[in-house]
Amino acid sequence: MAYRPSKKFKKTLLGSGAVLVLAALNAPAAVSFASEKYHAYKIAQPGYKKKYGSWGGISVPDGARINAIHAALLHTGKVLLIAGSGNNQKNFDAGTFDTVLWDPVKNTFKKIPTPEDFFCAGHSQLPDGRLLVAGGTARYEVLDGGVKKAGGGMRVKNESPDKAVTLKKGTVFRSPSGVEYVTTTDVTVPKAKREFEISYFKSGQMKPWKTKVTAAEARVFVEAVEEGPQALTTEAAQYEVVGLKGKQADNVYGLAQKLTTEKQDFQGIKAAYEFDPKAEKYIPVAPMKDARWYPTLVGLQDGRVLAVSGLNDVGDVVPGDNEIYDPATKKWSKGPFRYFPTYPSLFLTKGGKLLYTGSNAGYGPAEKGRAPGLWDLETNTFTKLPGLSDPDQLETSASLILPPAQDQKVMVLGGGGVGESAKSTARTAIVDVGSENPTFRDGPALPQGTRYLSSVLLPDDTVFTTGGSRDYRGRSGSDILKAQFYDPATNAFAEAADPTVGRNYHSEALLLPDGRVATFGSDPLFDDKDNTKLGTFEQRIEVFTPPYLHRAGADRPVLGEGPQELDRNGRATFRTKDAGRIVKARLMRPSAVTHTTDVEQRSVELGLTKGKDGLTVTVDAPGDRTLVPPGWYMLFVTDEAGIPSEAKWVQVAGEETKETD
Repeated sequence: MAYRPSKKFKKTLLGSGAVLVLAALNAPAAVSFASEKYHAYKIAQPGYKKKYGSWGGISVPDGARINAIHAALLHTGKVLLIAGSGNNQKNFDAGTFDTVLWDPVKNTFKKIPTPEDFFCAGHSQLPDGRLLVAGGTARYEVLDGGVKKAGGGMRVKNESPDKAVTLKKGTVFRSPSGVEYVTTTDVTVPKAKREFEISYFKSGQMKPWKTKVTAAEARVFVEAVEEGPQALTTEAAQYEVVGLKGKQADNVYGLAQKLTTEKQDFQGIKAAYEFDPKAEKYIPVAPMKDARWYPTLVGLQDGRVLAVSGLNDVGDVVPGDNEIYDPATKKWSKGPFRYFPTYPSLFLTKGGKLLYTGSNAGYGPAEKGRAPGLWDLETNTFTKLPGLSDPDQLETSASLILPPAQDQKVMVLGGGGVGESAKSTARTAIVDVGSENPTFRDGPALPQGTRYLSSVLLPDDTVFTTGGSRDYRGRSGSDILKAQFYDPATNAFAEAADPTVGRNYHSEALLLPDGRVATFGSDPLFDDKDNTKLGTFEQRIEVFTPPYLHRAGADRPVLGEGPQELDRNGRATFRTKDAGRIVKARLMRPSAVTHTTDVEQRSVELGLTKGKDGLTVTVDAPGDRTLVPPGWYMLFVTDEAGIPSEAKWVQVAGEETKETD
């Protein structure tokens, strides 16, 4: 008797066949789905996390989401995220400027009133724990073809020695031919300088005094009131200020030579503020002499801050006029003259010289100010450092002082060509600043050419690197969803868990007091590989948990009671039940980062003494303030397995000299 399958069997067979047919028709999708599922399973395993770490997203309320252009860790443990106008001209035109304070422990977000457009400002940690924020945006760029009205820089002269003159935004200057131009910002011109000249007759008798007056000058950007070729000029001329009368009209006037419809770059502001972490607000201080957009602010060993480079109030790179902020007086003074492209990476080295690694973030000619070197501020001399591979690809590279800072080794990672170049390099290089003839040597290569790489010091003396893109601003879908650990002891990279969020231009990463790394921002040109869909700013926050925290579980060394300031000998004693397992101590300076530029972070090795009772540890910091600039630091202790404690905040005072026993 022939076998006849049941109806149930037929349905099962037909269903299985349909699945097989669908699987065959959609093999790539099925494989991809299965691969993704397996990857998600793999990275969730404890063994994987203990080796590679893990990533997790942070829930950010709608009202707290901003375009994070700047990120700074404060000694309260909170992170200041500054957008300003956030690279959004509509926000700029509306005067909508944003800052958010994030508490990583409570995961709360607080909007902070923002008095200026700090978009692309500079920042530096001050000795008392405040954050100096200086510069920002006065005017957005207008690209070639988009400039409708002739414009350019106007030099405003004041020949009156009696008083300064302030011309408000909208002041009109008129050319000899009657063409009118209007100012785009306020401008204040100091009073002229009056000098008395004394001379004598041959008889020795004093002649009557002569008075010499030297006109004061300030710059302001102007644009034509009306469109048209009549406003174009490349000839020098004097311009009257409309509305001034009598002597003031004679004393105050404008001089301009080039007013065109060429591309107009961003323009900076002079404003400076201190952000108070306790009051959680911006406090105004004296403005800078020069407007700056894309400046670097670097702390010096005496607690003062040097402001370098940036685009000025007419959109030119500041030609070398640097200035120094004194937190004691809240005022600025003239610094040593030297030219750098915008956002140069400058690091305070042992002895007080500044190391310029050549890393920078953008504006300035390709042939000027790009070579790395050591800058002696006292003599204003600059010694170029040789040996760097791919020297034409330092823009958007990362730089940092390798741990511990006492070794005086500085690393450069990745980078790309000048401007919108598609070039990127996998090169890393290390220079030993403490050697007799400092020379860059190639380090291990990155997995691929990378711009905008974030590099963060960890308390176990490794460097965590993440993100970046192969091409300019992630163009052509070139974000790199990879992360690595660099170990200075072995001079090698090791794989880390892959991030899920791409980070390129306008992205940041920094170490949190609990030992994790937080990442913010990203501002791609396009959101697709074909470059057809305009990019959107990345507002998600993603946090990396390093392997040492997965290995530790709840068993981390703990620092107990102790002082919040090192004593006059640079020492501090803390109670701890874990004294027996603690083998290392590090002071880690909190980051203030933007545009891949973080000149703050450094990890300082501390001496470590254990109490005879086994219940205390005493840490001992170097007395050299060029190694340990004054300010607040995170104190981490680490056990023999490389597992760090949570940080204790301690303050390093300025100028004291360590006593000897």
